[in-house]
Amino acid sequence: MRNGIRHSVLTTALFVCLSGISLAQQDQQPRVLVIAGHSGEAAVIQKDGRAYVELRSLVEIVGASLSFKGNRVILGLPTSTVSHPVDEPPASPTHPPVDDSTLSHEFVRAGIEEIATLREWGSTMAYAVQNGYNITQEWAANYREQAANSLRLASAAASSEADRKALQLLTNEFDAVRQWSDKLVEARNSMDTAKYAMSPDTLRNEPLSQKILTCGHFLAQMLGSGTFQDNGSCH
Repeated sequence: MRNGIRHSVLTTALFVCLSGISLAQQDQQPRVLVIAGHSGEAAVIQKDGRAYVELRSLVEIVGASLSFKGNRVILGLPTSTVSHPVDEPPASPTHPPVDDSTLSHEFVRAGIEEIATLREWGSTMAYAVQNGYNITQEWAANYREQAANSLRLASAAASSEADRKALQLLTNEFDAVRQWSDKLVEARNSMDTAKYAMSPDTLRNEPLSQKILTCGHFLAQMLGSGTFQDNGSCH
């Protein structure tokens, strides 16, 4: 409608009589101009196949202004009828990229619990062997089951890619401690644990023990930071 009004105004400015004098009655047919959204009407006269409306009437209907400057007729349209470029839709807010290395709080809690359980399992086994206590597969199995249950809870809490990657490292540590525990039980059954009782560092310095200690220390730091990292000792 705004474009229609502008077109009508331009057409009128070219062809209507600005003095308000009635147009020749030749070929006239009575018609009325009604502009939607505005009150008032203006007579329309057709002549030679063209429609004419008195400019001052049109100005009054749309609430425009009319002025003269030299040989120029200046028509000022109301602000509401002036066509404006369509505003660009607001740009979608930019979101910072999701950090896929962040660990979920639930997984961190479950992971820390698993590390604590693995440490209890390992330290108890080491203490028993170094002090000559009898350890059996059934005795070690109690600790293994506790650690396995904590690992299942960590697995259930894993909800992101970072969690799942960290879970794999936890699982590797669990497998290493289980292998180490089985080795100690076997050594006890074969009466081959005396070497551990002679020097407290003997057991600690074994490659598998070092691997477990290094990975466990790394996992504790990683979970404390809340960000996934990788380390070769956990593979």
